[in-house]
Amino acid sequence: MTAPAELTDIAYSTDGPIAWITFNRPKYRNAQSWRLLDEFDTAMDLADADEAVQVIIVRGAGGNFSSGHDLGTPEQSEARKAKGIGDAGIDFYNNFKHYNLDLLLKWRNARKPTIAMVEGYCIFAGWMMAACVDIVFAAKDALFLPALLEYFSLPYDIGTRKAKELMFESRFLTADEAMECGFVNRVYDLADLERETVNYALRVAENAPMNVRMAKVAANKSQDLMGYTASLESGLSDYMLMMTNQGSGRVQGMRRLGGVDLAVRGLKGERAGLTPRE
Repeated sequence: MTAPAELTDIAYSTDGPIAWITFNRPKYRNAQSWRLLDEFDTAMDLADADEAVQVIIVRGAGGNFSSGHDLGTPEQSEARKAKGIGDAGIDFYNNFKHYNLDLLLKWRNARKPTIAMVEGYCIFAGWMMAACVDIVFAAKDALFLPALLEYFSLPYDIGTRKAKELMFESRFLTADEAMECGFVNRVYDLADLERETVNYALRVAENAPMNVRMAKVAANKSQDLMGYTASLESGLSDYMLMMTNQGSGRVQGMRRLGGVDLAVRGLKGERAGLTPRE
């Protein structure tokens, strides 16, 4: 099955029991615009409705999973203008919550197992997208950057103390460190990543769909009994309060948030031998 003609920022296809959903904005390192998120939701619905699909794999085109939120590409600026949504008020809140919490919770609870296949950058909204899927496989070159985000699952993803460490510092995690923290399931050489991800998906597809479905329901339910979804609702409010008090948080003259800029500068320092790693 191929994607419907209206999908432009997402590529969708199926291969046997696997549905492939690809962020397809390599020019912007797959920054997540509203259009991309709407199309991703359409693709998830397609995969859910296709009885032949047993597993959904999410990936990014062009060597990066996602560089985060779209902070002002021409396409996103046009979408904002067309919707006529300002920077405050009930319409702003409803739209913000829709794209940064409601949709991700919907995808987290998708009826079929989901796998993120991550290479390159997985920054902020990229982390959010990886956080709401079931399994994360990563290339050794992958770099992950979490923070206090709209979909604030971080303490559940890696534990409270590690979450504090990373938020206070604003630095990238390598794929190996992300696996040590429990966020990434498996790490492979880039050349092996797709083959191993597909092999795992095919093994999952051999299992009885009811067994897989109920295993996912039980696991998600156990998180919710510990307050997962309620915590995300609270985290969204904390995030919005933070952004209200610091303005946009963007680096002047760039489509980049301050936390990302700090992490990038730290990464450059490490590669130049200026910042020792643990």
